[in-house]
Amino acid sequence: MNILIKNADILPLTGEGGPLENAEVAVENSVIRYIGRVPKDFTAEKVIDAKGGILMPGLIDAHTHVAMSLLRNYADDLPLMEWLRTRVWPVEEKLVREDVYWGSLLGAAELIKSGVTCFSDMYFFMEETARAVEEAGIRAVLARGLVDSDGSGDSRIEEAKNLYESWHNGAGGRIRVMVGPHAPYTCSPEYLARAIELAKGLGVGIHIHVSESAYEVEESFKKYGKSPVRHLHDLGMFDVPTVAAHCVHLSDEDVDILAENSVAAVYNPTSNLKLANGFAPVKKMQEKGIHVALGTDGPSSNNNLNMFEEIHLAAIINKGVNHDATSVPAFAAVKMATVNGAKALGMDKEIGSIEIGKKADLIIIDTNKPHFCPKHSIVSAMAYSAQAADVKTVIVNGEIVMEDYEIKTIDIERIMFEAERAARGLAKR
Repeated sequence: MNILIKNADILPLTGEGGPLENAEVAVENSVIRYIGRVPKDFTAEKVIDAKGGILMPGLIDAHTHVAMSLLRNYADDLPLMEWLRTRVWPVEEKLVREDVYWGSLLGAAELIKSGVTCFSDMYFFMEETARAVEEAGIRAVLARGLVDSDGSGDSRIEEAKNLYESWHNGAGGRIRVMVGPHAPYTCSPEYLARAIELAKGLGVGIHIHVSESAYEVEESFKKYGKSPVRHLHDLGMFDVPTVAAHCVHLSDEDVDILAENSVAAVYNPTSNLKLANGFAPVKKMQEKGIHVALGTDGPSSNNNLNMFEEIHLAAIINKGVNHDATSVPAFAAVKMATVNGAKALGMDKEIGSIEIGKKADLIIIDTNKPHFCPKHSIVSAMAYSAQAADVKTVIVNGEIVMEDYEIKTIDIERIMFEAERAARGLAKR
C-alpha cells in the first residue's frame, strides 16, 4: 500500500538531529520512500492527516514474554527466585498451546495499542506466538526458551530448530528467530554449549537472561568461580551475536567483556524495580559503547507492556541513582526504545529510525492533549510526558495496523474474552 502522511512533526531519531516540523512522509509498499516534502506525482492509496501529532519510529520491546499476560497480577510482591520457584514455574508447567496463543494475542494487542511495532520474545509453544504475530500484523524476534534442569533439554532443542524452520523470515518477513537459552542458572554448561552450536549452525543470534539478580551472581561464583558474564564468555557464547537481558549486577570486568564482544544489553527498569533486583549500570555501559536497549520483561513481572513507561523510567531512574541530572537524557532514553533496540536485534538497517529505504514501522502520537501543552521540546515530551494511550496510529511493514486508536487486524473483544477464559482455566489447573 502507498501511504502519504502529511502535516506531521517528525522525530526521525537519526544522528543528533532535531524534529522536522509540519513535514510529510511517503510509504511505498513496505518502505519509506520520501521524507520532508513528497513529490506531487506520488500516488497514495491512503492519506493520513497527522496534524497535531508526532510521527516517530515504532517502539521496540527488546525483551519480553508476551504470553505471560495470562499471569498478569497473578504473582506479585515477591523476590525473583521465590516468585519463579513458588508461583511462576509451577503454573507454567500447566500451560497448553491454546493458552500461549491467546496470551500472545492479548500481549500483541497491548503492544500495538502502546506503539510497539517490534518485540523480542522468549517463551514456550512459540509456534503459537508466531501465529499470533502473523495475525496481529506486528513484527517479532522469537526464541524458544531452553532449559535442561528438568531433563527435557533435548526436546526443547528440537523445538527451537523447528521454530526456525517453520517461521524464520515468516509472516512476510516480519518474524525472525533466535536461540533462547533461558539463563546460566537454568542451563548446564554443556547445554549452553549446545545452544551456542545451534545458533552458529542456524546463523542466528542468542537471547538470554544475564545477571538479573544478586542471587544469580552469587550462585555462579559458588558453582563456577566466576560471574555469569565471564562464564558465558568462556563458553564461547559471545562469538555469536548476543542479546543479554537485564544485566543488573555487573562488575567493571563484566562491562568490559560485554563491550569488547559487542553484546547488546536490554534494560528492564520496571521489572527490575518490582522484583527488587537493583539498578543496572546503564551509564557505565553506555560510556563503554554498549548498545543498551529497553524492554518491558513479561507482563507478570511488570505488569504491563507499556514501553513509554520504560522510556520514562530509564530517563529518570539513572539521574537519581547517579546523582547526575544529565545521566540518560531524554534523547538517549527514546533512542533506547527505537534505534538501540533495532541494533540489539541486528535489524538497524531495516527499522528503528525514519530514513529513506527503511521499513515503514511508524507510529503517530496524538499531542492534542493537556499533558503535551506547551510543546517546548518534542524529544522531552516523548520521554517525560507521553503515555501509551496517546498512540493514535500504528503502521508495521507499510500496513496500517491501528488507525484512530482502533486495531484493524484482530478482534480485541474476543481476545480479551478468550484470554480471561484461558487464564481462569490455567489457574484452576
